Amino acid sequence: METIIVKISGMKDEECVRAVANAIQDLPGIGHIEVSLEQGQASVEHGRFVSPEDILRAIVDAGYEATC
Repeated sequence: METIIVKISGMKDEECVRAVANAIQDLPGIGHIEVSLEQGQASVEHGRFVSPEDILRAIVDAGYEATC
């Protein structure tokens, strides 16, 4: 599995953190996820069946801005 760091803007509280984590977890082939409100980023372990672009799209679809 690979790990990417995604910068996320727009998170304001723990509910936002949960929304981002849930959006990512819904993708296939996701391993460990750690979302940090303080750092405005997520560390995502993913398999080869999901691309970084898929992860970014899931976060954007949840209502947040995301970049790798």
